[in-house]
Amino acid sequence: MLRLERRPTPSRLWTAATPVLAVIATMIAGGLLFALLGKPPVEAIRTIFWDPLFGQYASYSRPQLLVKAGPLILIAIGLSLGFRAQVWNIGAEGQYIMGALFGAAVGLAAYPADSVLLLPAMAVAGACGGFLWAMIPAILKTRFNTNEILVSLMLVYVAQHMMSAASFGLLRNPEGMGFPGSRNFQQYPAAFNGELIPGTGMHWGVVAAFCAVIGAYVLLSRHILGFQIRVAGEAPRAARFAGVSPALLTSVCLGISGALAGLAGLFEVTGPAGQITTDFASGYGFTAIIVAFLGRLNPFGILLAGLLMALTYIGGELAQLMLNLPAAAIQAFQGMLLFFLLAFDVLANFRLRLAKGARA
Repeated sequence: MLRLERRPTPSRLWTAATPVLAVIATMIAGGLLFALLGKPPVEAIRTIFWDPLFGQYASYSRPQLLVKAGPLILIAIGLSLGFRAQVWNIGAEGQYIMGALFGAAVGLAAYPADSVLLLPAMAVAGACGGFLWAMIPAILKTRFNTNEILVSLMLVYVAQHMMSAASFGLLRNPEGMGFPGSRNFQQYPAAFNGELIPGTGMHWGVVAAFCAVIGAYVLLSRHILGFQIRVAGEAPRAARFAGVSPALLTSVCLGISGALAGLAGLFEVTGPAGQITTDFASGYGFTAIIVAFLGRLNPFGILLAGLLMALTYIGGELAQLMLNLPAAAIQAFQGMLLFFLLAFDVLANFRLRLAKGARA
């Protein structure tokens, strides 16, 4: 029989190899899933991972890689700071929605303004929206010791209802003939987050994501706050002896992750999405959790993981179009990444041993 034996220290080899093994295992298991659905598994995997970059539709899909990766990286960077400190923000999707609502409200209230300061003001409002929404579980955690996982997750559904109400009410386009949804920001130049370099997919949200990666690296490696985050996650008792306030750290981590998620929502609604609608929520806040762990909570690892997950988004859409794969199968395929990542992660902290049989 096999048993798990805890390692004295986590294995560096397994820690580095786990993301690669998780991706390979996901391809194998995904291929079996696609085969059970009656689709050619090798062609499906090739369509997801190869065709978006080098296939016949690559000229269209390659720019979309940055468009999809931007919000995932931005949200995952914020989440990773909390996860390192054992602060579990699972409600980034709600903060993403509230950031879009706050930012869009500022832009629509100023319509038809024509100022270069409008988009920065909307970005500040979006960050504030996500920050304030994240402060609800932060305050409840620090004052009443509630579970931030449950509170932040439940607030996602509240945010979705508020988004729906805004689409039908306060933010509805007065010239939209009664249809739900706000004005289209693509037709509002001062508030539109368009491509900075045509044909690349690069917009201000992608720039913000790259800046967040660099900022998180500097924070974790050069700033006292980063030291406190790492110590609180690795040795909570040592952190308390060092004078780290758990309540303050919880609020800071939730606040930063909420602000970054809000920024991602603002850049998405003023760019690729174009408007507030009843189905604006895209699941980026939940997918970013996979990105954060796939990147090992490391800023540059998250950058690569975000690009990989964006590739599965684009490839999944191609597979639905070309192979008639159901959307649920693509979502299951993406979820397998986290499942295998956590499964292989066990081997970084434990080694398999043969259990000796009991003596007669």
